[in-house]
Parts: sequence; C-alpha cells; structure tokens
Amino acid sequence: MLTAISCILPMALVSHSVAKLILVNFHWQVAEILDRYKSNSAQLLVEARVQPSPSKHVPTAHPPHHCAVCMQFVRKENLLSLACQHQFCRSCWEQHCSVLVKDGVGVGVSCMAQDCPLRTPEDFVFPLLPNEELRDKYRRYLFRDYVESHYQLQLCPGADCPMVIRVQEPRARRVQCNRCNEVFCFKCRQMYHAPTDCATIRKWLTKCADDSETANYISAHTKDCPKCNICIEKNGGCNHMQCSKCKHDFCWMCLGDWKTHGSEYYECSRYKENPDIVNQSQQAQAREALKKYLFYFERWENHNKSLQLEAQTYQRIHEKIQERVMNNLGTWIDWQYLQNAAKLLAKCRYTLQYTYPYAYYMESGPRKKLVRPSSPPLCPPSLEVSLSTRTFQESGDQNLVVGRAKKLSVLKVQLYWGTWVAQSVKCLTLGFGSGYDLRAVRLSPAPRSARSLFKTLSLSPPCATHLITCSRSLAEKKVQFSSRHL
Repeated sequence: MLTAISCILPMALVSHSVAKLILVNFHWQVAEILDRYKSNSAQLLVEARVQPSPSKHVPTAHPPHHCAVCMQFVRKENLLSLACQHQFCRSCWEQHCSVLVKDGVGVGVSCMAQDCPLRTPEDFVFPLLPNEELRDKYRRYLFRDYVESHYQLQLCPGADCPMVIRVQEPRARRVQCNRCNEVFCFKCRQMYHAPTDCATIRKWLTKCADDSETANYISAHTKDCPKCNICIEKNGGCNHMQCSKCKHDFCWMCLGDWKTHGSEYYECSRYKENPDIVNQSQQAQAREALKKYLFYFERWENHNKSLQLEAQTYQRIHEKIQERVMNNLGTWIDWQYLQNAAKLLAKCRYTLQYTYPYAYYMESGPRKKLVRPSSPPLCPPSLEVSLSTRTFQESGDQNLVVGRAKKLSVLKVQLYWGTWVAQSVKCLTLGFGSGYDLRAVRLSPAPRSARSLFKTLSLSPPCATHLITCSRSLAEKKVQFSSRHL
C-alpha cells in the first residue's frame, strides 16, 4: 500500500491522506489512476470525492462566521471546512465524526452539508476525535476499509482472525488462511462454494435465512378446489375432501375425482412436478415453490450436518491411530491413509452440498437431470464403519495390521472411483463459474478409464481438470501406499 501511495503523491500533488482516498475509490489500481489523471485530472478528483464538481457545487449562502448546523456565530478560527467550503463549527464536526466512528464508519466519514459527497481525509478527522479510544477504533476501521477496497486483498472471515489474504489475480477461488485454516471464496468471503457461483450462493443463503418463506408455508397448507377453485384448508381427517361451496368430492393428495379414485391414483404420495403449474392459482404456485425449496434445502442441510459428524469421526480416527501407535501396532505412516480417506470423504460431501443451491436456481432442461439427489449415499455405511471403527477393533501382530491395510487400500480406491467420480461427474458437469481457480493439469496421471469417461461425457475443460487433479492425487497416494505395504 505504501508503494501505491508513493506513486500517487508526486503527480497528483495531494496530501498523504487524500491520496489514500483516491486509491480507495479506484480499488488501489495505480495504473488506472495514473492513466485517468493524465487524461482528466479534475474529473479524477471529483470521482474520488475529494474535490467538488464545478457544475453541481453551490456556494454556501450562510453569513460569514456562521455554523450551518447549530446556527451559531463562532470565531473564524473555529470554523472548519473541506474543499467544498461548507463551513461548520469545530464542536459540530467533533460530534459528527465521533458518532460515525462509534457506528463503525472509517473512510465513509463525509461532509455534513446536504447532498455533499466529499469524504473527509484521515488527517482532518483524527484531531476531531476527543479520546484515544475513538482514535484507535478509527484506525481499525480505516485499515478494514483499505483492505476491503483493495482488489488483491481480503480479510480472513475466521472468528477473531486478523490475517489478510493476498492474491495475484482476484477472482472466485479457494483460499485458506495459514493462521486459522479457514477455507473460503476470495471473491465473496463466503465458505468455498464450487460449483455454485458467488451470486447464486448469496441468494441461496439469504433465502435460507429469510422469514419470507413463512408466507409460502402458509400458502402450502391450502389447496384450491379442482372444480370451483375456492381455497380450502385441511385441518385433519382423511384425504376424502368435499368442497363447502360446490360440494365436489375429491382427493386431497392428487385433487382427482373421489368417485373414480382407485388403483389409477396409486401415485398420490409421490412427488411429481406439475408441468401446468404456471396456469394454476397463486396458492398452487406457492405450494410448488415451497416443495421445490424444501426438496433442495433438506438435502443441503443433511450434508451440512453430516460434515459436522464426520469431523467427529475424523477426531476418533486420530485418537484410535494414536492408541495403535502407542501399542506398537504400526506407525503413523502406516495409518495415515485412514485420515486421508476421511478427508476425501468430507471433500466429496462438501462438493455435493454446494450442488443443491446450483440445481435449485438452475433452469429446467437436460443439464439439470445430471443432478440426482436421490442417488445412493456418498459413502456406503460399511465403508464408514471400516474407516472409523472396525479397523481398530481387531488386535494382532504386524502381519494382521498389514493385511487390514491391504484390504482398506482397496476400499480407499472404491471410495474414490465409486463415489467421487460417479457422483462428481454428475454434479460437477453442471460447470464451474469462469472465475474459479482452475489450472491446467496433465492428463497422464489419470487412468485410462477416467480419460474415456471424460471423453464420453463431453465434460467441459474446467470439470475435467478438477476431476483429473483429484485422480492424480489419488494415484500418487496409491504409489506411496504400495511402496510401503504391498
């Protein structure tokens, strides 16, 4: 940041604090600032809100030595103003700045005049703050605003973490804090959400936390009579309904005529999207919207809870490994693949979790059919038991340990190819956003089956790259494992 400031000062001929305001307004992109200053320096200062616009600036109509806020006559030395020449007494400025700083405002402290956009430089604000506590807060808020406005910097969203993340090329990418190990998206500072883009995950999280779904919930508990379209609420009893207005008898589940309700209505309890929903009433559309929302939200929340449980499983695996090592039943290296398998399982589930918001906002079509929420579980129960419990229940000599290791190495391969590829090919073919950090990876480490699979499914380069990267990682682990045990 100091380098950027030193580049601006000689040419713009402004103070150190004003140079910071210019850099904040243009996201600290020095090259752009220099180019625009050479083309039109006055316009640059107006856009940075450090100089008033000549066309819109209206001189003050108040008499001299008069504060426009408290309407008191004060001495000239007690009147302060910015470049806009809107004069206010020192006491009003102190109250104005103190209130804004208490509210968490940093760079945003501006002139008190109505509709005046000029920002106050920090060297103007600091002398107006009455105590060191407020000045310390102001320094922290300025630092926050400087970092958030910088196109290459982001504050770590981890709890009480002061670290700042810097990247060479700003875009939606996975970053991890070295201090608190928080993993997040650099662009939006939300939890890493591939393959869902930033705008979609923001809408999804807002929807999950918004009470507006209550209205949809109320509408979902009413249905329209299929004959007269009057709104009916079911408060108990069987599915045989009679409209109080037209006396029409119908089935509550399928809205079919009760007289003909027989074996042909055996699908009453199965959810099917109604293709004619656009032609139905607002209540019906609200119910359909709620069904769709709950359908994806329940699966989203299920993966979220499973990830929390798998964190506990990972801890138990760590404790069991430590116990086996202390009993001379193998070394940490011998059991390391169990932790790697647990991590891989969590990564698979984490990726699947963020495909549901993507699918929820995705328009209906052939690509949406690739997402199969009803597909088999990510990890079979028997495999989870093998990873977390059964491995450590048997005792024996080193040969038994190696034998179990060989069996679990097969399970590890099944975990990858049976779950990550099978599930991720379906989900990740939805496509990543163009902003994600996807680097070119050689195809050589991927098995032939994977290469043919990618070619058969016509995967986009980002998806293929992501899967090949994972396959290469697994291939390296297989080689290391084989050299130790087989």
